[in-house]
Amino acid sequence: MSAEIIYGDQLSQTLRDQMKTELANLKKKGIHPKLTVILIGDHPASRSYVSGKQKAAEYIGMDSELLQLSSETTEEELLSLIYELNQDDSVNGILVQLPLPTHINEQRVIEAISPIKDVDGFHPINIGKMMTNQETFLPCTPYGILTMLQMNKIDIAGKHAVVIGRSNIVGKPVGQLLLNENATVTYCHSRTTNMKELVQAADIVIVAVGRANMIDASYIKEGAVVIDVGINRLEDGTLTGDVDFDSVKEKAGYLTPVPKGVGPMTITMLLKNTIKAALNQCSHE
Repeated sequence: MSAEIIYGDQLSQTLRDQMKTELANLKKKGIHPKLTVILIGDHPASRSYVSGKQKAAEYIGMDSELLQLSSETTEEELLSLIYELNQDDSVNGILVQLPLPTHINEQRVIEAISPIKDVDGFHPINIGKMMTNQETFLPCTPYGILTMLQMNKIDIAGKHAVVIGRSNIVGKPVGQLLLNENATVTYCHSRTTNMKELVQAADIVIVAVGRANMIDASYIKEGAVVIDVGINRLEDGTLTGDVDFDSVKEKAGYLTPVPKGVGPMTITMLLKNTIKAALNQCSHE
């Protein structure tokens, strides 16, 4: 048996084509969703992510602007810019590309963005709403993972999901979204003593640790769904995930590749959140 490969780039294309039509209709009604991305410094991976976001926005016909600031930008200057964007009615979504230079407090910046424009879904108010299963902006990568499972009609309710990794960006929120869908969720992390045993019992495995090929077939139950969130650049320049793709694909029921897996879905959900923000803001005017 060989796993069915879930190509996030193909699913993303389907969703982006739907959004393209939706945007064309919204524009006829005078609604022009706009995303503003703030990039500080010259971090190569961040620059690459931002360029992917801009291309995707352009494809679906969404207005997007990139504000590039030098790495010398102070926290006060950044907070003041965010405050201006919060007040600007033409801007529906604000995204500050992480990581930030070390002299800027990340949490303070996340909390400065108005919750109604927080299309990354990281503001404590939106995280709180997600925890209590209320309507809100969901963090883009976890939202993308949930959407991949749903588009492949993979049952979540009653299943045992193991999340490897506990970051605020992926690990914690993806576990909560699966819990909201009635899965039984176990978190594993660097202090977990019996990780292999726990992962072997999982129907759904989400791996988000940032260690190349850490999870091989010996961890995976026959037929399990394996979602690989890791992106690691090897010495030869190639990209690989946290999962040893070649060995796991012989055992898993479903498996995402790296690249062309979760990454494109993250960007797609950001666009979806921005459209949602624009519609919310119009209805509250």
